[in-house]
Amino acid sequence: MQKTNESQLQIRLITKQEQYAVPDVPLSVPQIIESKSLNDVVNQLLKESNSDFLKPRDFDFLVFGQLLRVPLLEHLQEHNVSTEATVDVEYIERTPAPEPEDSLLHDDWVSSIHTTEKCILTGSYDYSVSIWTTHGTIVTSLKEHKNIVKAVSWLDETDISKGFVSVSHDLTGILWAWESDADKVFPRAVLRGHERGIDSVGVSPNSLRLASGGWDTNLKLWSTSLDEEIGEPAQKRIKGVNSVATQTPLNTLKGHKETISSINWVDNYVVCTASMDHTIKFWDAELCGIKTEIVGQKAYLGSSWSPLSNTLLATSADRHIRQYDPRSTEGTLCKTTFTSHTSWVSSVAWSRYDEHLFMSGGYDSNVKLWDTRSPKAPLYNLQGHQGQVLAVDWSHKKYLVSGGSDNCVHIFKNKSVNQ
Repeated sequence: MQKTNESQLQIRLITKQEQYAVPDVPLSVPQIIESKSLNDVVNQLLKESNSDFLKPRDFDFLVFGQLLRVPLLEHLQEHNVSTEATVDVEYIERTPAPEPEDSLLHDDWVSSIHTTEKCILTGSYDYSVSIWTTHGTIVTSLKEHKNIVKAVSWLDETDISKGFVSVSHDLTGILWAWESDADKVFPRAVLRGHERGIDSVGVSPNSLRLASGGWDTNLKLWSTSLDEEIGEPAQKRIKGVNSVATQTPLNTLKGHKETISSINWVDNYVVCTASMDHTIKFWDAELCGIKTEIVGQKAYLGSSWSPLSNTLLATSADRHIRQYDPRSTEGTLCKTTFTSHTSWVSSVAWSRYDEHLFMSGGYDSNVKLWDTRSPKAPLYNLQGHQGQVLAVDWSHKKYLVSGGSDNCVHIFKNKSVNQ
């Protein structure tokens, strides 16, 4: 029998945010109620139960672990739940929309970004590596590379004086020193060992190791120290042009068949690589072997590991973002698929402070902020880019940063955290 618009169902409003708790009693609401009307109900109950509650709040609603994005009846039908049952509806304070903060204009496409509290590191197709303040001021721009710079990374986000690394299609990586007091940046070592262009780089959590990957299909491990002696093949300190040391890799790990597009360190001993050969591999960096492999249907373009949820997000040459749990013993390793982009999704970055939040960028010029509990719709679309988005970064909780083929880096301020 068709339900009418007046049909009611019983819900119980619950929350883990005690400051917003309302009486825990069942309520009758229309079956077709949506988030907006539920928000009005919660605010009215808060006003009735707490005379000090003056300013209405915006809430989101979790039903069976997913954010409510359709009428409640439709949500229940999707989860095969009877309308006769009393439904627990958990409400949480809504993540506010990030606010546009600044735009950093480069001379060519922006391929890579890594943010700290005070500085933004960028790599560009004009062969340059640049440092900016988070307020949009250029600190320095360096052109030691002889081809496009594909990836950059600080060696230690909490101590930028330890320097950074860049990798390029000129077959080299550069370890950079930064004497911030003297505003002096210079190469301290050139990484040589790849036979084709380098696409990706990652730094271990303890900052002692690097991993790089590129078009020669090899994953190479390096030391960030110039003084360390580690067996064979030992690092070489070869004095070259301008007396910059040359370093060779500690190990070369073979297994991919196409370029390695993205690298994440799971911990100090496990490296995760995503490749255009349709695979994701987890490597033991000590034993130099493959621990786990995930086989997909398309080329992987980007990935991001979350130590909060111990899951991997991966983007590929389709419109989808997939969340993988490599430890899962229940069926597929792919736990959720997020679909909203209209073209290839190039990059993705987990939030460092909330296990449910992440951002993505795509060839459709869109940057999106997601909650893993809402796979069919992002929380927000962040506007600004006029070309393909090639890189996104959320390394510092205050700033969501993106760059792309419009030669721009866009900075969005996260309003969810205390400034």
